[in-house]
Amino acid sequence: MKNLITALLLTSSMAATASSNEFTPKQLQQVDEVRTTALNSHLSYELLESLTTEVGPRLPGTENDKKAVAWAQAKFKELGFDKVWLEEATFPEWRRYSESGKILTPSEQPLHLTALGNSISTPKEGISAPIELFETLDELKAAPANSLKGKIAYINYRMNRDIDGNGYGPAVKARATGAIEASKKGAVAYMMRSVSTGHHRFAHTGGSYYKEGVKKIPNVTIANPDADQIARLVALGKNVSVNINVQTENLGEGTSYNVIGQFNGTETPEQYVLIGGHLDSWDLGTGALDDGAGVALTMAAAKHISDVKRPKRSIRVVLFAAEELGLWGAKAYFVKHKNDLHNIVAAAESDFGADVVYGFESNVDAASLPVVRAIAKELAPLNVEYIGKNQANGGPDLIPFKNAVSAPIFELAQDGTDYFDYHHTADDTLDKVTPAKLRQNTATYAVFALMAADAKTTIKPKVTTKE
Repeated sequence: MKNLITALLLTSSMAATASSNEFTPKQLQQVDEVRTTALNSHLSYELLESLTTEVGPRLPGTENDKKAVAWAQAKFKELGFDKVWLEEATFPEWRRYSESGKILTPSEQPLHLTALGNSISTPKEGISAPIELFETLDELKAAPANSLKGKIAYINYRMNRDIDGNGYGPAVKARATGAIEASKKGAVAYMMRSVSTGHHRFAHTGGSYYKEGVKKIPNVTIANPDADQIARLVALGKNVSVNINVQTENLGEGTSYNVIGQFNGTETPEQYVLIGGHLDSWDLGTGALDDGAGVALTMAAAKHISDVKRPKRSIRVVLFAAEELGLWGAKAYFVKHKNDLHNIVAAAESDFGADVVYGFESNVDAASLPVVRAIAKELAPLNVEYIGKNQANGGPDLIPFKNAVSAPIFELAQDGTDYFDYHHTADDTLDKVTPAKLRQNTATYAVFALMAADAKTTIKPKVTTKE
């Protein structure tokens, strides 16, 4: 990885000679200085190491979640941010206590599983029942009424591997609503193959939901090797039954906080670039990839900018609360700031691990595209390609802003080829993060945020017109 940083430094040293109507030669020299500083700095990794080691897993509402809020406040102040504050977010609080499973027939075998977020408990002795296998959520929906009475519905959907994680969406539909559809058919529980591209024997957790008027049933995922074992047994014509045992608790409304730090702009401080990630994590690992890396690299990026200059507009880092349980921090931020969202001149969230940023895309008004292209030119030395479709989706916590067309959205696309090997598992730990790749991410966010904050033209959200 040392070669990666050396190559990036060599190419970035020539970038300041570029010209743009949006930026002066001096501004471009400052961009180069920020980029070079970020590529040479260990700050983002040090922050990530501190968060994952001193706090660890950060399930919303837990003591560790509270410690993470205090940690973020202290780090923002230590880094010299001009303003540091908290904004409350409420959410449905949930706990996982214990979980186990086994195949009962045709022979007893261990079954590695985990409860999905929001799942109810099984009885203390668990639930023992035959499974009914479906390959997709649509196949489960098509099952005859009451056909799953006394059975455990099992979806064996296999997620594909791709750089942009495009297999996640279809798999998540089964994770989010599978228990609802299974219950409608009379099932006593719902089980699914993990939303994962991994081969290790870890089950992947994630958010799931119930529907008013539909009986709640326990809701679990199993590790991919165990899913393969069950699929082989079914293919052999065996009658497969399992025992699943999860003990969980729904605790009603919980409270956490978005933690926010800002470096004030010199000319129009009320306008700001919003960057950040989500501070919470699932309870199985230490949340290094999801989303400790996003937290650390955006905090570090803002600090690197401030060490070189204060741009015209402010740089605001938002560490969102309770993302994993349903974007609750993002929803709270959107509501609290609904009357001043027009002050956001650019927004980007890092929430896709810590592999390199390979692409840059916007979702902005056409008049803002010259600024976007100027930023893209300065990202090129970091081996970041300009996608240019102007259709960026942004990170999960930006969904409320994108849906309301209330902010210019950007995507700094990370390589997600291996991300879903570790996502939402006990294997999401610091050793999966390569420091050089994290520095490339940090430099990318620093260049983007500085230029969006310092551009002559104020970036605007995409204008939608009715035909």
